[in-house]
Amino acid sequence: MSCAPAAPVAGTSCLPEDAPAGPALAVLTKRADFLAANRGIRVARPGFVLLARPAGGGQMRFGITVTKKIGNAVVRNRMKRRFRALLREVLPVHGLAGADHVLIGREGGIERDFGKLREELVVALGRAAAGKGDPPRGRKGPRR
Repeated sequence: MSCAPAAPVAGTSCLPEDAPAGPALAVLTKRADFLAANRGIRVARPGFVLLARPAGGGQMRFGITVTKKIGNAVVRNRMKRRFRALLREVLPVHGLAGADHVLIGREGGIERDFGKLREELVVALGRAAAGKGDPPRGRKGPRR
Protein backbone atom coordinates (compact mmCIF):
# COMPACT_ATOMS: atom_id res chain seq x y z
CA MET A 1 0.00 0.00 0.00
CA SER A 2 1.37 3.42 -0.84
CA CYS A 3 1.68 6.17 1.73
CA ALA A 4 -0.57 8.57 -0.19
CA PRO A 5 -3.72 6.70 -1.28
CA ALA A 6 -6.14 8.39 -3.69
CA ALA A 7 -8.86 8.32 -1.04
CA PRO A 8 -7.84 8.37 2.62
CA VAL A 9 -8.60 5.14 4.41
CA ALA A 10 -9.50 5.29 8.09
CA GLY A 11 -6.92 3.68 10.35
CA THR A 12 -4.04 3.76 7.87
CA SER A 13 -0.70 5.34 8.63
CA CYS A 14 2.59 5.92 6.82
CA LEU A 15 4.55 4.86 9.90
CA PRO A 16 6.07 1.39 10.06
CA GLU A 17 3.88 -1.05 11.98
CA ASP A 18 6.63 -1.73 14.54
CA ALA A 19 7.25 1.99 15.19
CA PRO A 20 7.03 2.84 18.89
CA ALA A 21 3.90 4.72 19.83
CA GLY A 22 5.42 7.47 21.94
CA PRO A 23 3.59 10.02 24.02
CA ALA A 24 1.17 12.23 22.15
CA LEU A 25 2.60 15.57 21.11
CA ALA A 26 0.53 18.72 21.27
CA VAL A 27 1.21 21.88 19.28
CA LEU A 28 1.78 25.28 20.86
CA THR A 29 -0.63 27.78 19.36
CA LYS A 30 -0.86 30.68 21.81
CA ARG A 31 1.63 33.54 21.83
CA ALA A 32 1.82 33.38 25.62
CA ASP A 33 3.13 29.80 25.41
CA PHE A 34 5.90 30.87 23.02
CA LEU A 35 6.83 33.78 25.30
CA ALA A 36 6.90 31.47 28.32
CA ALA A 37 9.20 29.05 26.47
CA ASN A 38 11.51 31.97 25.76
CA ARG A 39 12.14 32.24 29.51
CA GLY A 40 13.40 28.63 29.61
CA ILE A 41 16.63 27.01 28.45
CA ARG A 42 18.05 28.17 25.11
CA VAL A 43 20.36 25.93 23.06
CA ALA A 44 21.66 27.37 19.79
CA ARG A 45 22.70 25.16 16.87
CA PRO A 46 23.69 26.16 13.31
CA GLY A 47 20.25 25.36 11.83
CA PHE A 48 17.97 26.31 14.71
CA VAL A 49 17.62 27.51 18.28
CA LEU A 50 15.87 25.20 20.73
CA LEU A 51 13.89 26.67 23.60
CA ALA A 52 12.76 24.25 26.30
CA ARG A 53 10.79 25.00 29.44
CA PRO A 54 8.99 22.68 31.85
CA ALA A 55 5.22 23.10 31.51
CA GLY A 56 2.52 22.59 34.09
CA GLY A 57 0.81 19.72 32.23
CA GLY A 58 2.28 16.29 31.75
CA GLN A 59 2.12 16.45 27.97
CA MET A 60 5.03 17.27 25.69
CA ARG A 61 4.27 20.20 23.41
CA PHE A 62 6.18 21.77 20.53
CA GLY A 63 6.09 24.96 18.52
CA ILE A 64 7.93 26.22 15.48
CA THR A 65 8.69 29.77 14.47
CA VAL A 66 10.49 31.02 11.38
CA THR A 67 10.82 34.77 10.79
CA LYS A 68 10.54 36.61 7.50
CA LYS A 69 14.26 37.32 7.74
CA ILE A 70 14.84 33.69 6.69
CA GLY A 71 13.12 33.99 3.32
CA ASN A 72 9.83 34.18 1.49
CA ALA A 73 6.73 32.14 2.38
CA VAL A 74 7.81 29.13 0.32
CA VAL A 75 11.16 28.92 2.11
CA ARG A 76 9.62 29.46 5.56
CA ASN A 77 6.91 26.84 5.01
CA ARG A 78 9.46 24.32 3.74
CA MET A 79 11.58 24.89 6.84
CA LYS A 80 8.53 24.49 9.11
CA ARG A 81 7.56 21.22 7.38
CA ARG A 82 11.10 19.88 7.90
CA PHE A 83 11.10 20.94 11.56
CA ARG A 84 7.66 19.39 12.13
CA ALA A 85 8.82 16.05 10.71
CA LEU A 86 12.02 16.26 12.75
CA LEU A 87 10.21 17.00 16.02
CA ARG A 88 7.62 14.26 15.53
CA GLU A 89 10.44 11.79 14.97
CA VAL A 90 12.83 12.86 17.74
CA LEU A 91 10.73 14.29 20.60
CA PRO A 92 8.92 11.09 21.65
CA VAL A 93 12.30 9.44 22.25
CA HIS A 94 14.61 12.28 23.36
CA GLY A 95 12.26 15.10 24.41
CA LEU A 96 11.93 16.48 27.91
CA ALA A 97 8.87 14.94 29.55
CA GLY A 98 6.15 17.46 30.32
CA ALA A 99 8.03 20.34 28.69
CA ASP A 100 7.34 22.86 25.95
CA HIS A 101 9.83 22.76 23.07
CA VAL A 102 10.14 25.59 20.53
CA LEU A 103 12.36 25.52 17.45
CA ILE A 104 13.34 28.87 15.98
CA GLY A 105 14.59 28.58 12.41
CA ARG A 106 17.97 30.05 11.51
CA GLU A 107 19.27 30.95 8.07
CA GLY A 108 21.43 27.84 7.72
CA GLY A 109 18.58 25.47 8.56
CA ILE A 110 16.94 25.25 5.15
CA GLU A 111 20.01 23.95 3.29
CA ARG A 112 21.15 21.73 6.14
CA ASP A 113 21.04 17.96 5.69
CA PHE A 114 18.10 16.35 7.51
CA GLY A 115 20.35 13.78 9.19
CA LYS A 116 22.60 16.55 10.47
CA LEU A 117 19.56 18.45 11.81
CA ARG A 118 18.42 15.27 13.59
CA GLU A 119 21.83 14.82 15.24
CA GLU A 120 21.93 18.47 16.30
CA LEU A 121 18.43 18.25 17.78
CA VAL A 122 19.31 15.15 19.80
CA VAL A 123 22.44 16.91 21.15
CA ALA A 124 20.45 20.08 21.88
CA LEU A 125 17.76 18.10 23.75
CA GLY A 126 20.49 16.36 25.76
CA ARG A 127 22.02 19.72 26.72
CA ALA A 128 18.60 21.08 27.66
CA ALA A 129 17.86 18.00 29.79
CA ALA A 130 21.18 18.49 31.60
CA GLY A 131 20.38 22.18 32.13
CA LYS A 132 23.34 23.29 30.01
CA GLY A 133 21.72 26.03 27.99
CA ASP A 134 23.50 28.89 26.30
CA PRO A 135 23.86 32.14 28.24
CA PRO A 136 20.94 34.58 28.02
CA ARG A 137 21.02 37.00 25.14
CA GLY A 138 21.74 40.63 25.86
CA ARG A 139 19.21 43.31 24.96
CA LYS A 140 19.70 45.28 21.77
CA GLY A 141 19.46 49.02 22.18
CA PRO A 142 18.34 51.08 25.14
CA ARG A 143 15.61 49.93 27.46
CA ARG A 144 12.32 51.75 27.19
